[in-house]
Amino acid sequence: MGEGARRTTTGGGQGASFGRYDRSPLRYPSDLTDEEWALVGPMIPPAKDGGNKRRVKVREVVNGIMYILSTGCQWRAVPKDLPPRSTLFDYLDLWSLDGTLHRRHRALYVACRKRGERKASPTAAIIDSQSVKSAEKPGLHRSRWV
Repeated sequence: MGEGARRTTTGGGQGASFGRYDRSPLRYPSDLTDEEWALVGPMIPPAKDGGNKRRVKVREVVNGIMYILSTGCQWRAVPKDLPPRSTLFDYLDLWSLDGTLHRRHRALYVACRKRGERKASPTAAIIDSQSVKSAEKPGLHRSRWV
């Protein structure tokens, strides 16, 4: 599993179910393990040619963004041992705009489904009656404005 993250089991024998990963050896539960970074790291675009050299560790930027997303903390409450909030925000903004986050999410989603021996895209969906009811509620229609 890499950098100390271990799967914990609950119960024993044939009926044992897997719990969550034990992330206690990591600095923060949102930090990436070595195994996770091996998947994510190559998907990060290299620094652009010209200009200043990248002075920040990209893995720490990803860890900082993961910290914000997983804890929901305010930007001004980012711990001091992570890159500055302005750096985290700038990379999150850049990767959102250039499609890096979407590509990374899609690649990891497909890899996760393949690991579970499933097709890359789901072939079925479940819609419960509550979802259908809320979708059918009347609202303002364009025809009322005409």
